[in-house]
Amino acid sequence: MADRRSLPVPEGLEGERLDAALARLFGFSRTRAAELVTQGMVELDGAPAAKSDRVTAGAWLEVEVPPPPAAVQVVAEPVPGLRVVHDDDDVVVVDKPVGVAAHPSPGWTGPTVVGGLAAAGYRVSTSGAAERQGVVHRLDVGTSGLMVVAKSERAYSLLKQAFRERTVDKRYLALVQGHPDPSRGTVDAPIDRHPTSDWKWAVVAGGKPSVTHYETVEAFRAASLLDVHLETGRTHQIRVHMSALRHPCVGDLTYGADPTLAARLGLTRQWLHAAHLGFEHPGTGERVAFDSAPPADLQHALDTVRAES
Repeated sequence: MADRRSLPVPEGLEGERLDAALARLFGFSRTRAAELVTQGMVELDGAPAAKSDRVTAGAWLEVEVPPPPAAVQVVAEPVPGLRVVHDDDDVVVVDKPVGVAAHPSPGWTGPTVVGGLAAAGYRVSTSGAAERQGVVHRLDVGTSGLMVVAKSERAYSLLKQAFRERTVDKRYLALVQGHPDPSRGTVDAPIDRHPTSDWKWAVVAGGKPSVTHYETVEAFRAASLLDVHLETGRTHQIRVHMSALRHPCVGDLTYGADPTLAARLGLTRQWLHAAHLGFEHPGTGERVAFDSAPPADLQHALDTVRAES
């Protein structure tokens, strides 16, 4: 049964965006507040409102909070193509294939990294939500490459801190349409949920700070291969920022890529691969680094676009 909550807007929140005001008044995350508004669960003075609406002191907020979803269970099942790159008492580093989620989530019934590790007999940290224990960062289902999973509780805590403090070196290879100008640069643009689509993200004023550094490694007639360094780690960050530059990842139809080019290169997903991961080892304190070559589908597309140039 939904929980209905009501509260007047205090004077201190005069002029705030609705989603920000909800987050502060009811203790929601900003993302959760925006979701509730988008789903029509929020009324401002008895009328539906948009998350970007500004609130006035004394206005009456009414929020209907749906009950929490049932807990998602980890299913231990082998994941073909999930490769363990490194394993010790504190961490396991894996090379995740496309089509695999980091952990279970509502609506996802496919394979997961945590399920694959469980099936292979790996014990991971019990910290974090039950369905994502040990997971300190994620990759999109449609993105392949390197992930580190914590095995010890100390490793989980230290790796989460390292990601918060941005000391983890996350580098991706991205094949994007056209030729970014300048060929080397930084995209510093806030990201939040797309204003009209619940399953997309976008550059949005007032979103979470998001910084992406890129450098052209190789330029072809139709595309450019970029080395991309993430300073922050927002959902779909590289895909959103490249699309905002009007150079979407090749094959990324969700964010405006040319379907004709994708078909010609035999791509059924975005050309994006987590190729390098470096961090201070939580057990030894030494700096460690791992690299992964693009898988066969991405390499074929790269070879094809290179041959056409």
